[in-house]
Amino acid sequence: GHHTMETAQTTNLLHCRKFYILVSVLLCLLASGLVVFFLFPHSVIVKDNGIKVVRVRFDQKNSFVILTITATLRIRNSNFYSVAVTSLTSQVQYMNSVVGTYQMNNVTRIQPLSDKLVNFTVKSRMGGPSYYAYFFCTLSRIRVHNIVIFMRTSVKISYLGRITQSSLEMHHYVDCSANSTPASGPKPSSETPEDVAQRKSSVRKLMVLQ
Repeated sequence: GHHTMETAQTTNLLHCRKFYILVSVLLCLLASGLVVFFLFPHSVIVKDNGIKVVRVRFDQKNSFVILTITATLRIRNSNFYSVAVTSLTSQVQYMNSVVGTYQMNNVTRIQPLSDKLVNFTVKSRMGGPSYYAYFFCTLSRIRVHNIVIFMRTSVKISYLGRITQSSLEMHHYVDCSANSTPASGPKPSSETPEDVAQRKSSVRKLMVLQ
């Protein structure tokens, strides 16, 4: 009888030990899964949030139009930890020519599961003797002086020892005749600087013929 009791106790101990081992394994798997879920890098989404303000200045002596463009990015952090926006670079092009650049380091830090608006300002200079931008932007008979600019913006983001880069390429209409807020500004003009240049050339030819 005594031997039978010892055998039963040994069997119970083995069952208990197996149960505790199983529970320990399940808890380890659960903890590992939670760690992976919370620490696994999720995407950081960068979206163009439009141009907020355009300030215009004219260099009459050199026939230049100087635009100070303030644009905004919306950056969404889907991670359970904060991320750092380490750099932001932007380039403005007009008629396939680079007219303005901007670069900033240590931009901002975005908290977990949140988004943030990041503003930046690019100073652009266009025109000169060989371009019609100045003539178009100062032509009084046109009510709306909209031109199309192309913006290429790149953002570098750092988290958990890794660095990712997001790039955006957007076309924007801006009024080059006066300070404006394009988001609530007038509709694009149907006449472009190229149309104005062609019309100006035709007027010169008629004057020569006369």
